[in-house]
Amino acid sequence: MGMSDYYQNLRDKIGNELIFMPGVAGIIRNEQGEILFGRKHKESTWGLIAGAIELGEIPAQAMVREAMEETGLVIEPEKIIGVYGGEDQRFTYANGHQVEYITIMFECRIKAGQLSPDNDELKELQFFPAHQLPPMVNKYPDHIFSSQQEERAHFVK
Repeated sequence: MGMSDYYQNLRDKIGNELIFMPGVAGIIRNEQGEILFGRKHKESTWGLIAGAIELGEIPAQAMVREAMEETGLVIEPEKIIGVYGGEDQRFTYANGHQVEYITIMFECRIKAGQLSPDNDELKELQFFPAHQLPPMVNKYPDHIFSSQQEERAHFVK
């Protein structure tokens, strides 16, 4: 799915200026404990399954929606791993739009579905072991990739 009406209206008013964008991202593991990554069309780097939270949407609902749109999988967010923001979460899109994501990172379980790569958003989907992660678009702390998550959410101080 492309940009929502909300973000399009905002961009019509402010152009390419830097905006805060609340988002979600998921650590989605297969039965072997590998983590699902996606690669967009015409890009060489990979990213977690992620996206913006829409107006009126609960963050966990946004994670479920993004996973379905990008992968074809029905997932269940099981817990929040951490919340991340700041300069490490800044990104400039090819069209010049600048964002600084405030990302709620979920640990997710696959409930159903079948991977369906080469969709509108992603060209390729692949599971990677935590010790052999692909080159990534966004910077996240290494902690989030561990299968030994603490009960408490992780925060960068």
